[in-house]
Amino acid sequence: MTGERDGAETAMWAAVAAGEHHAPHDVLGPHPSTDAAGRTATTIRARRPLAESVTAVLKNGTRVELIHAADGIWEGTHLGEPVPYRLATVYDGSNERVSGDPYRHLPTVGELDLHLIAEGRHERLWEVLGAHVHLLDGEVGVSFAVWAPNARAVRVVGDHNGWNSEGHSMRSMGSSGVWELFIPGVTPGTLYKFQILTPDGAWILKADPMAQRTQVPPETASVVPFSAYSWKDGAWMTRRAATHAVAQPMSVYEVHLGSWRGGLGYREIADPLIAHVTETGFTHVEFMPLAEHPFGGSWGYQVTGYYAPTARFGTPDDLRHLIDRLHQAGIGVILDWVPGHFPKDEFALARFDGRPLYEHPDPRRGEHQDWGTLIFDYGRPEVRGFLVANALYWFEEFHVDGLRVDAVASMLYLDYSRREGEWEPNVHGGRENLEAIRFLQEVNAAAYRSHPGIVMIAEESTSFPGVTARTDQAGLGFGFKWNMGWMNDSLQYISRDPLHRAHHEGEMTFSFVYAFGENYLLPISHDEVVHGKGSLVSKMPGDHAHKLANVRAYLAYMWGHPGKNLLFMGQEFGQIAEWAEGRPLDWWLLDQPLHAQLQRFVGAMNHVYRSTAPLWERDGDRSRFRRLGAPRWDPSVIAFERRDQHGGRVVVVSNFAGVERPNLELDLPAAGVWDEILNTDASEYGGSGIGNYGRVAAHTPDAGGSPTTRITLAPLATLWLRHRSGGTA
Repeated sequence: MTGERDGAETAMWAAVAAGEHHAPHDVLGPHPSTDAAGRTATTIRARRPLAESVTAVLKNGTRVELIHAADGIWEGTHLGEPVPYRLATVYDGSNERVSGDPYRHLPTVGELDLHLIAEGRHERLWEVLGAHVHLLDGEVGVSFAVWAPNARAVRVVGDHNGWNSEGHSMRSMGSSGVWELFIPGVTPGTLYKFQILTPDGAWILKADPMAQRTQVPPETASVVPFSAYSWKDGAWMTRRAATHAVAQPMSVYEVHLGSWRGGLGYREIADPLIAHVTETGFTHVEFMPLAEHPFGGSWGYQVTGYYAPTARFGTPDDLRHLIDRLHQAGIGVILDWVPGHFPKDEFALARFDGRPLYEHPDPRRGEHQDWGTLIFDYGRPEVRGFLVANALYWFEEFHVDGLRVDAVASMLYLDYSRREGEWEPNVHGGRENLEAIRFLQEVNAAAYRSHPGIVMIAEESTSFPGVTARTDQAGLGFGFKWNMGWMNDSLQYISRDPLHRAHHEGEMTFSFVYAFGENYLLPISHDEVVHGKGSLVSKMPGDHAHKLANVRAYLAYMWGHPGKNLLFMGQEFGQIAEWAEGRPLDWWLLDQPLHAQLQRFVGAMNHVYRSTAPLWERDGDRSRFRRLGAPRWDPSVIAFERRDQHGGRVVVVSNFAGVERPNLELDLPAAGVWDEILNTDASEYGGSGIGNYGRVAAHTPDAGGSPTTRITLAPLATLWLRHRSGGTA
């Protein structure tokens, strides 16, 4: 004993013993002292309730017997400065149990880390907060750190302590709101959570917001991670860093991993997915959210574990393996990312330390009433830092090539899906969420700065200006914006009976007016084939053959239209049933010739697209696009020209009427030979075989004017014509 304690010290000891104190290291662990002769000494205290004896075994083997002082806290002194030691404890006549002492170690979170966290500027936050295996001062264990500024006390609970957390209280790292503890002997795979004493005096149990691995839902514990993965995609990553996605071909295959084939994990899906994407020619796979989420029916869009790949399909290293394999096969990987909202599940982020923390405290800004979810407090630096670092985490730790940011419109506007009186204007009296705008600018700037060659994609459905403009020009800084207007208008048009399409030509061509105002990606996504909307095939009019012809014509028109392309899984072979996340796609349809031919067509179209620079090289350049029309205008025939920077020319001609257009007179941009590089009505794709024998010739009339040709257009068909440089008629 070092002497009698006063009332405050006695109360502190009792709080430490109960695991309710914010600074347990002030009592427990080694403390400099002096002995009766005034010599330098070290007093060691350890919490070991119900122990028969406790002995500190110093690094040199010296044993220092500890004596029970009070409240299950044992105390003893040895001469000299503090040295490493372990604790040997006997319970109820059993053998000695030797273990490390969490309270003998210095903090694992540094002052610079704390400063950056408080500023919202720690771009590698996942390396500081959460759970990390360390070799610290001769002992292997796990450092735990969590941000919980409103907590009165925080404890680590899990497999390592039999889910009794009183002996593993964390220390507060001051005004930063961070709590920290290193626990020797904890190993990878250990389940854990944080037990938090709220300002109201209630203990609540929370999963780690920074967990990099979790239990398989519906279980909710976090898992101590460890990765030994060795990447083999160096060539891909080098090429990526030297490219700019806007000037590259991009056709994206959107995948819901759980229902693509069903029953396949990250590793098992690699071979069949690579084979399919290679055959169908897509440049990228976009996975619907793979961050951990409690309810599969949310499709991953209600995230509880932002740093943890869902355990439904395997471990984090299994996901690394899948992405690595895709890269080695020349296929890019885009991941859906959901920073717009999060669910209210009690084990996760909601009221994390007993108060609104990650969510905005004002429900007018902090809740999505439509979705029953909470909205991040984008103005709080630590929350902004949590999200920015999360985006960088997926690029750094999983080598993803892009993030598609979900529901951007809901972030941009304070009155999103709210009635009058349900929202609060910004400081200027406007409806824009200024804090969310600054966050989006910051995350995009950070992503492009730290990972050249990646792409950030906005799912944004409004006319908000400058979504893909640079942040230093007051833009949001995205690489691409989903063209939702084109999607809605074109699907409305293509679902009409061909007899009536001539009266609605603007639904297919209005997009030409604004197609160059942003860098666009044209999406036919999962949202268009669920909730009673039917599949792409089922939207089409006519009998089955006509439906598939409409799909081919529509997709070729879409791929020719300015912008990159995205198609949801199953549409490439004509999935008939509406998508449902609980069952796999209807792959048996490929046993039917027309569906196999549709998939063959998509593969051919993608491969021609990728080798035809005019269709992708200058998507956002209006000067490289020109609408074409026949001398005698036909509102069911839509034609336009695309050009690359080297003089290459492609003309896209679509006949959306239900009847053939034989011998159609059409002005072309240049005289000479135009090769028919794609015909959606080719017999090998299930069409009737109507075409132009592989080429057409354009002649300049003797009287002058535009070069003119006569072509044959099959009903419900699209042609791609490429000008043959130097070719003559």
